[in-house]
Amino acid sequence: MTGIDLSSAAFGDHQAIPRRYTGEGEDISPPLTWSAPPDGTAELVLACEDPDAPNGTFLHWLVTGIDPGSTGVEEGETPAGGREWPNDFGRTGWGGPLPPPGHGRHRYFFRLWAVSEPLPLDDTPSADTVHRALAGRELASGALMGTYQR
Repeated sequence: MTGIDLSSAAFGDHQAIPRRYTGEGEDISPPLTWSAPPDGTAELVLACEDPDAPNGTFLHWLVTGIDPGSTGVEEGETPAGGREWPNDFGRTGWGGPLPPPGHGRHRYFFRLWAVSEPLPLDDTPSADTVHRALAGRELASGALMGTYQR
């Protein structure tokens, strides 16, 4: 499987996510850029997950149907062609980092997948559901990890 380069002008890989993009700040999604996916990509899928959440992996953002010809997304925007899904805060779209106070540094994994066909998802998919749906459809992927703590 090939790789996709995923980055943000707002923070570097393994660096702190600025407060602006968190639940304590303006709670808008950060800007992201990515490299071209491989031929045969039907769509791109973007997720942001916190595996350090107290009750298991917390889904902060899920976008499917992203135009495979796109190369990124501006802050606070939905990627071209994308459909935003409910996050684990119970809202559709981005829900910024907001770990429990004193819980330490949490890791937020932004992942972008190139898939061969749309994912079969129910109305409120969990992070685990998304990962299961990717099986056999994933052509390439990329990741960016940011951190945040309160």
